[in-house]
Amino acid sequence: MATEKKTDAPISVEERLKKLYNLQSLLTQTDRIRQVRGELPEEVKNLEDTVKGLHARVSNYQSDIENLRAQRVALQEKIEQKQQLIARYKEQLDNVRNNHEFDSLTKEVEYETLQITLAEKNINETNRSIENREADIARTEEEIANQQHILGEKKEALDTIVTETRAEEEKLIGKAKELEEFIDERTLKAFKRIRSNARNGLGIVTVDRSACGGCFNRIPPQRQIEIRMHKKVIVCEYCGRILIDPALVEGQDCK
Repeated sequence: MATEKKTDAPISVEERLKKLYNLQSLLTQTDRIRQVRGELPEEVKNLEDTVKGLHARVSNYQSDIENLRAQRVALQEKIEQKQQLIARYKEQLDNVRNNHEFDSLTKEVEYETLQITLAEKNINETNRSIENREADIARTEEEIANQQHILGEKKEALDTIVTETRAEEEKLIGKAKELEEFIDERTLKAFKRIRSNARNGLGIVTVDRSACGGCFNRIPPQRQIEIRMHKKVIVCEYCGRILIDPALVEGQDCK
């Protein structure tokens, strides 16, 4: 599509409508290219986020294991301290002078022995927790491998599609940018707003069999006459799309 040299002179409503329709045609072709990609870009992003989250989970598990191992070391040190106390108390038992001292030291030995038993129990629980976390890491790493395999396949498919369509898409985008230069800012902004709200991406449509080519609601006869006069930009009162006389766009396609 050849573009005219831009001038400061305002263009007629008829020319404005034609350029809008040409712009819509280019954008529709771009939309079709992106539809070919389907949901692959979003799927790739979701998979990348999933893999990232799984790696963070592994990191958290590893941090848990480090903390559990530190707790185990502290418990082992506690046991050693208690054993030393018990050994000292037993030495003192050999030199007791009365029953009161004997009973007191015996109770201390019993207490420290219970503390050792409790610490050993905690160590066993800590070991089980470490084993569970290691099993969690193994399962998560397996899940990471599976997700990365799927991600690789999705990325490869997306890259193939992008490579096949990039040149055509960039060409269409370039033409659309050039064409936008010939449309006044107010009309262009309104067109883009309408297009963004339209389910099929159509911001301007022809009148087809006395109905809006976008929502298919019937257009009143007087409004049809105004559209054919090309004197002002008219929008559908139902869907808000800009309406254009089909006689202005014969041979073009925005569908």
